[in-house]
Amino acid sequence: MTLAVVRDLREARSPAGPEELAEFETDVLAGFVLARAAAGLSDRTISLDVTHLEQVRAWFGRPLWEMAPADADEYFGRVLRGSAKGTRLSRAQSLKTYFAFLELRHKAAVYEMTGHVAECPVDEMNRPRGGRAQGLLRIPPSAEQVARLFGGWRGELATCRKFAPAARNYAAARLMADVGLRVNEARCLDLAGIKWELGRFGKLHVRHGKGARGPGPRARMVPLINGAGRTLRWFAEDVRGLFGDDCARHGAPLLPSERHNADGSAARAGAETLRAGLAAAAAAHLPEWEAALTPHVLRHFCASQLYLGGMDLLAIQQALGHAWVAATMAYVHVHATHIEDAWIAGQERAAMRLGGLTP
Repeated sequence: MTLAVVRDLREARSPAGPEELAEFETDVLAGFVLARAAAGLSDRTISLDVTHLEQVRAWFGRPLWEMAPADADEYFGRVLRGSAKGTRLSRAQSLKTYFAFLELRHKAAVYEMTGHVAECPVDEMNRPRGGRAQGLLRIPPSAEQVARLFGGWRGELATCRKFAPAARNYAAARLMADVGLRVNEARCLDLAGIKWELGRFGKLHVRHGKGARGPGPRARMVPLINGAGRTLRWFAEDVRGLFGDDCARHGAPLLPSERHNADGSAARAGAETLRAGLAAAAAAHLPEWEAALTPHVLRHFCASQLYLGGMDLLAIQQALGHAWVAATMAYVHVHATHIEDAWIAGQERAAMRLGGLTP
């Protein structure tokens, strides 16, 4: 019977040579790429992570597992001091993901070959801060302001020089405000995606919902609540045919461009076109919001109005296509007296219950 050789972890080991370390570093990076692909991330997302890691490695000049918090302080505090916030955040996230992979898969091997303990150098003290400041939250306009915007915009359609594209921009903005579509979700809608027969109000098949860090688009069915069905029926029956396209063909866009593809079919309207249409309408009919009203602000408006109308957060989450209800909660902005009104209503309910107990 042969006994296995057991090595003492305290046993001194000779460090690996430069060539062996270089090969190991290459293998680790290749394994990182394969693991991220296995997790379902897109090639573009993986490529961006690798690019960020290569940038840090080129500055550091040594394998990344040798980085310490002081090195990260130097890199993010001096080298990337003047870089865009998005670049700093993305690079820090790529570094944290890489070190998570190292610690899960190769921590023992790194220590055995180099004597270094692989620990992420990005911690709570030097992690680049992101997100919006509290004063820059996307607080949406009031229901009265949005009604004024769409009322003026609707009246303008009767006299505008190009009716079809103006009506398209109006319909797209109404969908963003009524059912909370993202601008890229709206532009990717198909005419055949309107399912009048589904549910109580009809539904809209959103094929290109936003995916989370690369898994791909998350499709969903959005009920045509909030009057969205009326807007869609008007646009589909009275406006869509003005774009000179075969509406019955497979994949015909709901919101077409004035430009056509090489085969004569209408192309899809671009996201910037829809944004520009909303910006022009805001400048004309809601000047106090001229520089701040974006498609995403209309999405926040939709979530807030649905909540104030009594819809629960889980239903709003499904309508907006959020993966987590915590994201939906950040979209809900209540009016100034909502908390006070809720408190008074609670006190009245308590008084009514107690009223039956008193003689």
